[in-house]
Formats: sequence, structure tokens, C-alpha cells
Amino acid sequence: MLSEFSLIDRYFAQRARTNTRRAALGIGDDCALIAPAAGEMLAVSTDMLVEGRHFFPDVDPHALGHKTLAVNLSDLAAMGARPIGFTLAFALPRPQEDWLAAFSAGLFELADRFDCELIGGDTTAGPLNLCVTVFGSVRQDVALRRDTAQPGDDIWVSGTPGDARAGLGVLRNEWQVSDADAAVFRRALEYPQPRVELGLALRGVASAALDISDGVAGDLRHILERSKLAATIDVDSLPVSPALARLPRDTQLQCALAGGDDYELCFTAAPAQRAAVEAAAQQAGIRVTRIGTMSAPTSPRAAPTIAWRDAAGTALNLTLQGFDHFHAD
Repeated sequence: MLSEFSLIDRYFAQRARTNTRRAALGIGDDCALIAPAAGEMLAVSTDMLVEGRHFFPDVDPHALGHKTLAVNLSDLAAMGARPIGFTLAFALPRPQEDWLAAFSAGLFELADRFDCELIGGDTTAGPLNLCVTVFGSVRQDVALRRDTAQPGDDIWVSGTPGDARAGLGVLRNEWQVSDADAAVFRRALEYPQPRVELGLALRGVASAALDISDGVAGDLRHILERSKLAATIDVDSLPVSPALARLPRDTQLQCALAGGDDYELCFTAAPAQRAAVEAAAQQAGIRVTRIGTMSAPTSPRAAPTIAWRDAAGTALNLTLQGFDHFHAD
């Protein structure tokens, strides 16, 4: 029977100690000691994944290990920060060795890919609940923020938002798709790819950015609120995967604009930076698409609004809300 400390040592601490040391002091003491590179600041983010809310009880533990860290690395990507390390705290109903081996393998495969060291954490018995705090490093003057978009900026997204929500729809039997498309959607849902390379390449190019965790329609509003701007989106320019394109158009829009769980980047940049944005995307090996424009609000006190248009400029009456953890279906 695994004890708390043998569980930690066997599946997490031993592996963490074999990684390149990014922390001055990592696992083994009451606190980790970390410092960013000279002239840079720490970027810190915390995310929690709860069984039944963020993942199904029967999810593949390898995929869950990947996603547990991926959603946090995505926050660093949105800030243009380079990963340093992370802590992991989790409650586990019972210690199952096969489950722990697969979960830790998925976690460390992604950690190794981005040279992000496990530097501490905690574990206890209880309903499955996973919490990661991630640390990155970035110069303050190039950090990508939400409050620095400007009127006239282009609005861009990376990848093909909507596939993760389509994957949830498949698991819920909301629609029927081919086995091949179901595999594409489920992969997007369970193995999101944090766009760390793109975030780093966009430093000095993008004016504002965030990651898409709760849907374009919901997350873009965070930039609008912080930057005190409005937006116009051309829905016909939205990039959709070939698999998503085979679903009805209204389903495509709901998935791509209001689905969430994509962990792509949504960012703004001046029109003069279009070539630089494309170069950054090419450097990162990630597709980016221009989908709209930022504008000044109709009045200083006006609530942030998004105008939805088609390619011809015709106004569309779309009712779209991002994912809300306290009002989710």
C-alpha cells in the first residue's frame, strides 16, 4: 500500500530530481527557491482541475497529466513568459499505481518539452482535484497583457478554436461524427497544446494577448474590458478544422466562438505588424488568422461590445457567452 510520501517520491520527486535544475532549491525542503533571469520578472499563474467539472471520471490519466500542466503553461504563453517550474497539489481518492504511473508520465512529458521543473507540491486523500501553480520569466516591458490593446488593432487567433468543444459534444452524444473526426475532437479536448513558442515570438509584436480557455466570445471581452475598447469580428474568417467544418454552421460557430478549452492564443497587433505576426507564427510553427478589429467604444462609459459580421459586412445577431464555471451545463 502506497503511503503519501512513498507516492510522492516514486511518481513525482524522483522524476523531478532528474530534470535540469531551474530552481535554486526544489523538492525536499519546506519551500522552493526560484529566481527569474537577471532583468526579468516572475510570471505566476494557478489553475485547478476538478473531476466532474473539468474532466470526466474515466479520462485517460496520461491525458489528464498532460492537460493539468498544459492549461497552466498556456497562461505563461499568453504573457510571453518562458517556463521555469511548477508546483502540483492534488487530492486523490485512493493511490492506484497504474493510474499514477500514467498520470505522471503525461505530466512530465510536457514538463520536459518546455524545460519546466516540478519544484514542490502536496497531496492528500479526497475527491480527485488537481491544482498547479506555474512560474515563468519575462521582462516587464515585453510582457503581453490584456490592458494594452489599441483602437485599430487587428484581432488574431492561433490554431482552430472549437475542436475541444466539439470533442465534449461527442462525449456527451450531442452530435454524431465519423470515428476519424471524433478522434480529432477528442485529441483537442484531452491534449491541448500550450502555445509557448508563439507567445515568446509575439513579444514586441502583439499589443495584448490572452489564452482561450472559456471561448473567444467570452475571453475577448476580457481584453475589451481591460483596454476599454470594442471589437468587430468577421465570423466567416474564423479558422475551423476540416473536422469541425463537417458539422452544421451554427454548431461550428457555437464551438469556435463559445466553446472553450482550446487554449489557443487570442491577441491584438497594429496593422503595421501584420508581417511580423506572420513571421512570429512561422517561427513558432503555428497557424494564426486575423479575425477582426479593435475600435474605440461609442462612449467612455459604454460596456465592452462585440459586433458580429459576415464577410460582406452584414451584421449578425449572435447570442454567445463564454464558459462560466458557476453557470455551466
